[in-house]
Amino acid sequence: MTTMLRPRWMILLGAVAILLFVLASRALAEAPRIDGWMLEPGVDVPSYAVTEPASTNLNIDTVLLMCEEGASSRIVQLKLYLSDAGPLLPKGFDESALKHHPGIEVVIDERIYPARLYFSDDYVLVADAERERFPVVSEFLLDAMAKGRSMILRFDLIAGRQAFDSELVVNLQAGKGGRAVNAVRRCAAPTDDRLVAIAPAGD
Repeated sequence: MTTMLRPRWMILLGAVAILLFVLASRALAEAPRIDGWMLEPGVDVPSYAVTEPASTNLNIDTVLLMCEEGASSRIVQLKLYLSDAGPLLPKGFDESALKHHPGIEVVIDERIYPARLYFSDDYVLVADAERERFPVVSEFLLDAMAKGRSMILRFDLIAGRQAFDSELVVNLQAGKGGRAVNAVRRCAAPTDDRLVAIAPAGD
C-alpha cells in the first residue's frame, strides 16, 4: 500500500507549530527543554524530528531533521533554527567578526564528516550532499546519525581564527533516538546522492 505524503504546507505548518510551542513554553517557564528527538505526532510516516542542542555556545535554539519535497523526489535536510534574528554567531562575538566563507564539520562518535553551511532567512542548513541541486543529508550521514551516540557540529565562523570557534552538541540516542532519524529517513526516497566537494573555509 502506498503512503501518501501530506502537502508541503501542512508539513511546514506542523513543524512551525512545534517550534512555536517550544519557544512559548520556555518563555513562560512552563515546560522543560526538549531532551532528545521528538517525532511529528499523529502520523504513520513522520516528516520531521525535532530536538534542542544538549550544549552550544551559538545562538541556535532548535535542531530539525525534515523530509522535504525536492525537484522530483523527497529529500532529508538538517535545519538549525536561531534563537534570535541572526546572523549565526558564537556568543560574545559581533556580526562584524564573521568571515565571508564560514565552514563546518560534523563529528559523530569521533568520526569526521565534511559538510557545508547554507543560509536562509530564519534557519541555517547543514548538508553533506546534493540531489538535483538541493542540499541534503546523505544516506551515509543519516546512517551515522541513526547509529551514533553524539553528534558535534563544529563551526568556523570568525575571521582570523585558524581553528573551529564554536560548536553544537546533539545527543543522538536521547528521546526517540535513532528510531526518529530512521523514521524521517523513510519519508524520503533513498537514492545515490552526490557528495559535495568541501573547500576549506576562508575569510
